[in-house]
Amino acid sequence: MALLRRRDVVEATEAVLCRAQISLPGWVVRSIESALRRERNEIARYHLEAILNNIRIAESDGRPVCQDTGLPVFHVEIGERFHLEFDLWEAIAEGVRMATGKGMLRPNVVDPLSRSNTGDNTGPGMPCLIADQVAGDALRITAFPKGAGSENMSFLGMLNPADDPFDYILENLAERVSNACPPVFVGVGIGGTFDQAAALAKRAIMGVPGESEEELLLLRRINNLGIGPMGLGGDTTALGVKIERAFCHTASLPVAVNLQCWANRRATARVTEDGWSIE
Repeated sequence: MALLRRRDVVEATEAVLCRAQISLPGWVVRSIESALRRERNEIARYHLEAILNNIRIAESDGRPVCQDTGLPVFHVEIGERFHLEFDLWEAIAEGVRMATGKGMLRPNVVDPLSRSNTGDNTGPGMPCLIADQVAGDALRITAFPKGAGSENMSFLGMLNPADDPFDYILENLAERVSNACPPVFVGVGIGGTFDQAAALAKRAIMGVPGESEEELLLLRRINNLGIGPMGLGGDTTALGVKIERAFCHTASLPVAVNLQCWANRRATARVTEDGWSIE
């Protein structure tokens, strides 16, 4: 049974959160580059080029890729063969506070009613941890900062079983996506309960890209809306779609959509009893 050190978890959390702010995953950059090659609209091409230039500047200068550094959301994969002698959530929260103190995160976390700012991006429910138990003796921490622009345009509906979920998604996206800083990534949760559908959509957006027939068809339908980068027209409204599903009650059809802007930020560290490293 491996014994992990609290210090390693704190340091790994700070490191992945800082890295996610300044360096996008390669597959995200390649998706944008591919969209630029296909794009026919001149204004849309200008904005895609500006996005790619922004990404290069952020990485070379070590500055956040977006002024909205997002909420501290983490996917935590917990190996079944290690032991913790400390509170995992609090250790990750300390890493968040350290990253905020470095200026890599803007203080975004507030009380939902009083709007009082905690100043360090922690508080009840924050950071948000999405946890899974997996095989092995390691802990994987993936930072997934979530900005308000795309989060605010996400939606959930309790449909009738006879409704077409994809028509519902298209109708709502047509009204919302221009305010989500497109081109976007689209996470879809279909089925389960009210809360399960939202959780599925969040997991889906963390696991883009999707390659199923349904996912590719929905991606084409979204791009056929012609909303384009920054909502100013073009062929590229979405860069990827991922659908997660769960069985549901015979009388219900929950459908949730979680949007992520082009800055699909994420970084992962692996923590073992020997220390930590960024993957």
